[in-house]
Amino acid sequence: MIHPTAQIDSSSEIDEGVSIGPFTVIGPNVKIYSGTVIEGNAFIHKNTLIGKNNLIFPFASIGGDPQDLKYKGEETYLEIGDHNEIREGSTINRGTVQEEGKTIIGNNNLLMAYTHVAHDCIVGNNVIMANIATLGGHVEIGDWCNIGGGAMIHQFVKIGRQSLIGGGFSAKQDVPPFIIGAGIPLRFVGINKIGLERRKFSEDVRALIKKTYRTYFKSKLNRGDALKKIKNEISQIDEVKEIVSFIESSSRGII
Repeated sequence: MIHPTAQIDSSSEIDEGVSIGPFTVIGPNVKIYSGTVIEGNAFIHKNTLIGKNNLIFPFASIGGDPQDLKYKGEETYLEIGDHNEIREGSTINRGTVQEEGKTIIGNNNLLMAYTHVAHDCIVGNNVIMANIATLGGHVEIGDWCNIGGGAMIHQFVKIGRQSLIGGGFSAKQDVPPFIIGAGIPLRFVGINKIGLERRKFSEDVRALIKKTYRTYFKSKLNRGDALKKIKNEISQIDEVKEIVSFIESSSRGII
């Protein structure tokens, strides 16, 4: 159902089964797949693909120009997957040509009211961003992450999967997988035990993750020696390898 007051650009493609509420604007080169509901007074700007069964609330601004002084009107894009809920007043910007030209939102994510996803971000699947959480440009958020209310993620930062950032804190360096980050400056405060239990990580796996981070953060070894000790003395299950790979590949440094 499309409300008669909605404005839809003639170049856009709207599948059957899409619902668009009153006074919503759909700009050029927008594709919306079946089952998606866009409530009233939302604005889908341009060059945006929205998958199936999404729910977009009033006053969301989706697919707007990147807030980047280098942006000079180039054709860039936004892709949103399936089964996402994007609440009131949220903003998601398209990419820039300095990267791949695309901002990407995965599936089954909840972006609460007034969250912001800046240009060139990649948000995985099953991510929760609580109210007013903000991602700077080029941020990458792994699957099953939880970004607390009012948290600010600095541009180019990567958040590993299954991690949690406490509300009101700021991440200026990379946050490795499976942990809780809190404090000023942001620091490791423990593994994300509850999240890992909910995702059915076994007790043995959780113990090895905890041992890995105790070695890295608590042993007072330097980075290289800590990683060497992890590789030599801790069982190299997939999760431990993932932690080591994340740390070794970090360009901004680890919290």
